[in-house]
Amino acid sequence: MELLTGSSTDQAPANPAATDDMLATQPVGYWCGLAQTAVTRHLRDAMAKVDVTQPQYWVLNRVNGGPAAPSREEVVAQLTHLADGPHEIARIVDQLLHREWLRIGDGQRLHLTEAGEAARVRLRELATEVRAVVHQGISDEEYVAALKVLRRMVANVEGDGTPGRPS
Repeated sequence: MELLTGSSTDQAPANPAATDDMLATQPVGYWCGLAQTAVTRHLRDAMAKVDVTQPQYWVLNRVNGGPAAPSREEVVAQLTHLADGPHEIARIVDQLLHREWLRIGDGQRLHLTEAGEAARVRLRELATEVRAVVHQGISDEEYVAALKVLRRMVANVEGDGTPGRPS
């Protein structure tokens, strides 16, 4: 495999105790996975304390978030790639209808009820609190730099049609 940047840093095995001078040799997939697992667990634990799941929050945001009220099928299609299985989002819609946080309106479109909007607002506040914990000691500039690096890594492996890049 041809190196695209001229870098020749060796890849070392994942090491949670790696010192700063060893980090350049660490596998990004390991550290991204570790961060994803820890952050998701922390958020889901906080939401569980108020009897809500992260996928329920996704659905509330999606129903609230577009220029037009979505159908059940649109919500399922847009969120299933995030879910733990192909039927999870449809079940969540049913749960939220049962909880009376969603209602079905004209044209079979989903709408938030007053209780659903109040829950969405409370959950957004909770997510903001969790974000503050996760981002403690990290400036916005550092966060943006980290995301730009990750975005570039994704582009490097997925390809974007640029010569010399995988496609």
